Amino acid sequence: MSETTSLDGTRIGYDKRGSGPAVILVDGAFCSRAFGPSTRIAPLLAQSFTVITYDRRGRGQSGDAEVYSPSREVEDLAALIKVAGGTASLVGLSSGAALSLEAAASGLKISRIVAYEPPYVDDAGTGAGSTHEGTLRRLLMDGNRSGAVTYFMKDMVGVPAIVVKIMPLMPWLWGKLKKVAHTLPYDAQIMTDFRIPRVRFSSIRVPVLMMAGAKTQPRLIAAAKAAAGVIPGAQYRELGGQTHNVDPAVLAPAVAQFLEGR
Repeated sequence: MSETTSLDGTRIGYDKRGSGPAVILVDGAFCSRAFGPSTRIAPLLAQSFTVITYDRRGRGQSGDAEVYSPSREVEDLAALIKVAGGTASLVGLSSGAALSLEAAASGLKISRIVAYEPPYVDDAGTGAGSTHEGTLRRLLMDGNRSGAVTYFMKDMVGVPAIVVKIMPLMPWLWGKLKKVAHTLPYDAQIMTDFRIPRVRFSSIRVPVLMMAGAKTQPRLIAAAKAAAGVIPGAQYRELGGQTHNVDPAVLAPAVAQFLEGR
């Protein structure tokens, strides 16, 4: 593991592998360099790219700060882009896709972005999205990490109730989820009430490929299409047979094709 330091002094742990144009993988909720899809996506992309995987702040071997803001995570990416040589492409999944797009809107030196299923599921304006961050923070203030994980899974993501009931019976998995539960409000804040920041994204001027799985929740497909529609020149693509839990062996070739301009 290597470390870099973000603008506010927070240490950010990362790994770098492969050779070629730089690509930074940006994880969604719960995930890190050691846990989640990046562990399987990185080796596939490293055949053609220099791939940087990192622990988002508050996770794994990265530090955190007393006060959180999405702009701090953009600064984390800026530090990693410096490590990459001054410019890099971003591949973001779920809330990591939203973070990647925010980084582009913030003017970081980004070559291209692949955004897989940013969950702007409340873009229709139901109003439910605005309650999530507050509920998560209340649960965490009460010390109820399991409750925060359950709420995120069941009420925010829509994981079937039976699956949510079974997961605590797998302590090797549930323990990892609880350990980073304090970062769930970070993801909720990045998602801007789970509504697309249309004006913000209309300022993006780098090539963007928005993707979704053909078998994922219809609301996630709709959100990906809508987000692509507000980003100038963005492309949209569906991956056959895929859900929000995308198969790295299917995702990686599509990512490489876009990043190489093919």
